Amino acid sequence: MLKTARLILRPWKKEDLEPFAKLNASPIVMEFYPSTLSREQSDAFAERIMQRFEKNGWGLWAVSVPTVADFIGYVGLLEVTPQMPFAPAVEVGWRIDNAYWGRGYAPEGAQAALNYGFTILGLEEIVSFTTVQNLRSRRVMEKIGMTRDPRDDFNHPNLPLDDRLSKHVLYRISSNT
Repeated sequence: MLKTARLILRPWKKEDLEPFAKLNASPIVMEFYPSTLSREQSDAFAERIMQRFEKNGWGLWAVSVPTVADFIGYVGLLEVTPQMPFAPAVEVGWRIDNAYWGRGYAPEGAQAALNYGFTILGLEEIVSFTTVQNLRSRRVMEKIGMTRDPRDDFNHPNLPLDDRLSKHVLYRISSNT
């Protein structure tokens, strides 16, 4: 469990599955993903998140905002899949219910995840990536001190080249930043 000034990044609970499914079914939240997720797909994703926690002891934490909401999404660290052009790497990522956007929760939680990655896990570098069009996530990456080299931009290997979401930007931050 990680705590910030306003957030608790915590292990997942069964009660998180319903609001997580609602978040994953939202066309607004999932605008820069290939599609929304069904309840079954969302539950399977949550199960994979929980299994990674059991295996690694870290991952994508459920985010609670005391006195506001018990679950607003996730923030955390994830090993990048091997087919990514910059693998092996660890990514910082987030998915927050749009009802809570614009309050600084994503950068606050992401900064806590970065601190954990650098101080507890001893990582030398953490990455983050998104589609070129996702300006909100790119702003979060910049707010937490990540930088982009356009030479690192890539086409997502799981998407067709002509897909509107194919072109991705890669941001990085090192432990000595």
